[in-house]
Amino acid sequence: MDSKKEISEILINKGLELLNRPREIGIYTKNNDANRLINDIENYPYAFTLGAVMDSQIDAEKAWYIPYKVMSELRDYNFNTLLSSSLEKIKGIFKKYSLHRFNEKMAQNFYLAVQKIHNIYNDNAANIWNDYPLSATAVRRFLEFNGVGIKISTMAANILVRNFKVPLKDHICIDISPDVQVVRVFKRIGFIPKNASRELLIYTAREIYPEYPGIFDTICWDIGKNWCRPKNPKCRNCYLEKYCPKVM
Repeated sequence: MDSKKEISEILINKGLELLNRPREIGIYTKNNDANRLINDIENYPYAFTLGAVMDSQIDAEKAWYIPYKVMSELRDYNFNTLLSSSLEKIKGIFKKYSLHRFNEKMAQNFYLAVQKIHNIYNDNAANIWNDYPLSATAVRRFLEFNGVGIKISTMAANILVRNFKVPLKDHICIDISPDVQVVRVFKRIGFIPKNASRELLIYTAREIYPEYPGIFDTICWDIGKNWCRPKNPKCRNCYLEKYCPKVM
């Protein structure tokens, strides 16, 4: 068996193991109260959805903190309070606490996301995913939020499946995310060349495991974060070391 096949099987098996674990509390921010809010998708599904919408061009921990901070400033975590808040009110909160690199733009995206949850999903963001949709449908629904691209929409769908154990009809359209850690690992294990585009990363993952290309996300992110560092990688500590060609 060649090294690519060995590595593929190891990553897929670890991804499936993660997928099949019981639901656990996810850590999205450094604030415990914000984490509890994001994790409670049964009662506050809009917090998760708004966090995903905010996760653009800033650290993820800061992005997922934003819904909690806005609702704390409004002194209420009820969706109706968000809905009744004007765009100017939301913009004021973003500017007051400098919640995002692009406060004006992202405050508007936050406001429009609340309006969409009201108008399209009957005030219940869980209606995005609770009808056992195709993965393509779930991804498309996130894509329809203002400012959300394919990376964030597939990431949101992947988190719902992997972390929250939300059932979808399939996982075919949940692609791998072109995160810097994931890209580095895919290059160093020889799956894609050093000059590979994001598209090549995505189609390579689809080729290796078409049933669920996004299964590689968390596994490769962990490898990149813990061992396969940009400088001084800790290859001996990595479980892929035996097969990895170490394309540096």
